[in-house]
Parts: sequence; structure tokens; C-alpha cells
Amino acid sequence: MTSAGLTLRDATTVPGRRSRWGGRGAPTVRVSVPPLGPRLQLVRSSLVLLAIVSIAVLLQLLVVSRLQAHAAQGQAFDDFRGRLARGVAPIGPTDEQGRPLALGTPVAFLEIPSIGLRQVIGEGTTPSVLFGGPGHRRDTPLPGQIGTSVVLGRRAAYGGAFANLTDLAPGDRITLTTGQGVFQYSVLGVRPEGVAAPAAPEPTAARLLLVTAAGSPFLPEGLLRVDADLVGEAVVGPTRLVGASGLTAAERAMGSDTSTLWALALWLQALIVLSLGVVWAWHRWGRAQAWVVFLPPLLLVGLAASGEAARLLPNLM
Repeated sequence: MTSAGLTLRDATTVPGRRSRWGGRGAPTVRVSVPPLGPRLQLVRSSLVLLAIVSIAVLLQLLVVSRLQAHAAQGQAFDDFRGRLARGVAPIGPTDEQGRPLALGTPVAFLEIPSIGLRQVIGEGTTPSVLFGGPGHRRDTPLPGQIGTSVVLGRRAAYGGAFANLTDLAPGDRITLTTGQGVFQYSVLGVRPEGVAAPAAPEPTAARLLLVTAAGSPFLPEGLLRVDADLVGEAVVGPTRLVGASGLTAAERAMGSDTSTLWALALWLQALIVLSLGVVWAWHRWGRAQAWVVFLPPLLLVGLAASGEAARLLPNLM
């Protein structure tokens, strides 16, 4: 049976049901569809893989990452509070045993009442550290110490700790608690890209510089900075072990981490295998059965792959 260029192979006509007026309805046509060829099966599996990756990345950035950051902050707060109680909170680049601080070690507690911000600051500014909250740049002194302390935080993903920095106004107070005490800073202003920095502080004074991404969420356009000066006396801190030239590319503003590309490649290979399994099961078991079996592992592996892919994104996004 051929109509408008369409060939129906092995078509059978079944008598229609009797209509309400006593006649018979239109005949029912059943068509046997030929199976997909290897090329179309490859296209289908590729589209399945692309859809799963896209959904997983969106879930990771919009939902899962926020939950991860919240959990990480809870653990970091308990850790830092315990260190303060025992008198072993870091006051420099090494721990109480003289070893360099591990990346992510809690070093300060940040409070900005005017925007409702309360975050534990970790040591280091790699994408992995900033998954759990703001990070202290290792080549600068800790808050409260003489010099300019630099703290980086994300604009949108993983809780977006610094999402509301644009709402700060001159004179707003910033409180930082470290192993050397509680320090109050006064905001000088919010500085978008291209705006000149305020005059350098006195040699014995302390300044705080908060840095995040400018522009729309998930679409960074340069950097946004907040300058604040310490109110009161600054304290002396130990010499830093790392200078500006010693920072890795992943620790700099808008840096990304490529050290775990091998893990991303493995997760993507697992996604490809699962996608091919979906196509095979689709033909052997049926659509519903294929998705019931393969959807949970596809989502889990997709989330794992998107988590590794997030390390490649700018650390301030």
C-alpha cells in the first residue's frame, strides 16, 4: 500500500467498530516498522547520552551543588569551632604540628549581617575548595593580620556564597573570627571591573578584599571586588610559605582545575556504555522496561561526571 510516497509493508486491515449511527468506522491499519540500522542506533545513543549529560549538569549546578555546599559548611563550622575551643585554629600557613595546611582547612568564620552572610572560609582557592564555600588565597595574610587578605567566593554555583556582594554599601560591617581573635572591617565600596582600587592601606594596617565573578549568574563577565579596612589594631602573622608566583593556575581568580580530567574521561566512558545499554534494552525489552532499569544508574553516573566537569568551570562562577 503506497500513499504520498510512504510504503506500508505487511499492512493488515482490520474491520472498524460499528459507529453510533449503525455504520462501521474507518479501518484500522497496523504497520510493522523496520528496525533501526547501526547508524541510526548510534545517533539515538548519542542523543540519549547528550540528554543525560545536559540534565545531570543542570541538576548538579542548580540543585545538588547547593546541597553539597550546605553540607560542607556544616562540617567546616563544626571543625572550626572545635579547633577554636582547643586553641589550635590556624593562624598561619601551617598547622599546630608545623605541616602546611591542607587545602580546605577552615581558617576563619565570615559574617556580614547586612546581607545575611555567614560562611566558614577554607584555606586555598581551587575549584574544589570553593565547592564548599569561600576560600582564602594562600599568598596573602589571614584576616586580621597586617596586609591585605584576599578571599574568593562563588557567584552562583555551590550555594553562591558571594551572590549578594553587590548589595554592600560603604560603612557596612564585616566580622571575621580567626585563631587570633574577632576582627571588624568597614566596607569601603564595591568595585566592578575597571574601577580603580582605593589608596593602599598603611604599612601596619589590615585590609580585606572579597572577590567574586561579575555579570549574570553562570555567565561571568570579569571580577567584582569589595574592599574593607580593619577597624582597630592589626596583628602580626607568620610569613607565608607561598608567594603570588607560587600559586597554581587553578587557585587564581576564574581558574579551573584540569588535574582530574582522567576521572571525567572514565565517567564519560561509563555513560557511553550505559547509553548503548539503553538502546539495546529498548529493542529487546521495550521502552518502559529499559528506562526503569537504566535511568537510576544513568543519573548517578551523569551526576558524577558533571561533578568532575564542574572542576573545569571558573572557580568563581
